Amino acid sequence: MEKKEWYLEYEININRPGLLGDISSLMGMLSINIITISGINQGSRGLLILSTQHQMERLKQLLELMETINLIKLREPTLHDRLAVRHGRYIQRDEDDKRTFHFIRNEIGMLVDFMSEIFKEEGHQLIGIRGMPRVGKTESVVAASVSANKRWLFVSSTLLKQTIRNDLIEGEFSNKYIYIIDGAVSMKRGNERHWSLIRELMRLPAIKVVEHPDLFVSNSQYELKDFDYIIELKNEPNEKITYNVGKQNMFTESGFDGFDF
Repeated sequence: MEKKEWYLEYEININRPGLLGDISSLMGMLSINIITISGINQGSRGLLILSTQHQMERLKQLLELMETINLIKLREPTLHDRLAVRHGRYIQRDEDDKRTFHFIRNEIGMLVDFMSEIFKEEGHQLIGIRGMPRVGKTESVVAASVSANKRWLFVSSTLLKQTIRNDLIEGEFSNKYIYIIDGAVSMKRGNERHWSLIRELMRLPAIKVVEHPDLFVSNSQYELKDFDYIIELKNEPNEKITYNVGKQNMFTESGFDGFDF
C-alpha cells in the first residue's frame, strides 16, 4: 500500500522526559517515517509523517491508549497544518469570516510563506490585503511572489511614486504573473482605460492581489464577497486600520497626504 503524508497533533498531558522518544520509537516500529516535528503553541506538538492508511489506523489506536498525551488531529495535512509545523503556531483566522486572516508585523515571515503557497495554486485567486502605511504590505506580496517563483506586475501602486497602468504589453497577460493593484490609487487616479484593464485581468485565470480592498470595491463593480482571501497586516494586534488619519479626507489634490502609503 502506498504511503502518503499525514498531519498528527497531540496535546501533552504529562510532560515527562523521553515522551517524544517513546512516540518516535512507536512510529519506527510501525515503519512510519517522520518528516517534521514542531511545537505547536504551548503544550502541543505537530508532526508531518509518511504512512500508509493501515499503519496510520494502527498508530491512532495505540496513541489513544496513552495517558500522557491527548490525540487532537490526525488527517491529511492542510496548508494551515504545514505552516503551523514550519512556524510553531497556527495562523489567526477570523471567527466570523473564515476567509480573513490576521497577521502582525513581526509575523511577516509566516505571512510570506502563507501567500507563497496561495500563489503556487493554478487559476483565478483574488486576495485582498489591508494595513496601515509602511506596515509591509507590498513588500510581503513581492517576497511571496519570489518565493512562489512568480513574476509580479504593478497595475497600480505607490511603491515607486504613483504607478497607473492602462494597458499591458505582449507577454504580460500570463498566469505566471502576480498582478498587484492598489485600491486607493486606482480609486483616486484610475481612468476608464485603467478600469477596463482591471476588468480584463479579473477574467484572467491568474492571481490578483488588491491592497486596500475596501476602497477598491467602493469604486468598482466588485464586492468583498468576490475575494477568496482577505489578509489584515497590523503593527500590533490592537491597531485599528483606518483611512482617516489626521485629516478629514484621505486624499488631497497634491497626493495621498491624508493616508501616506
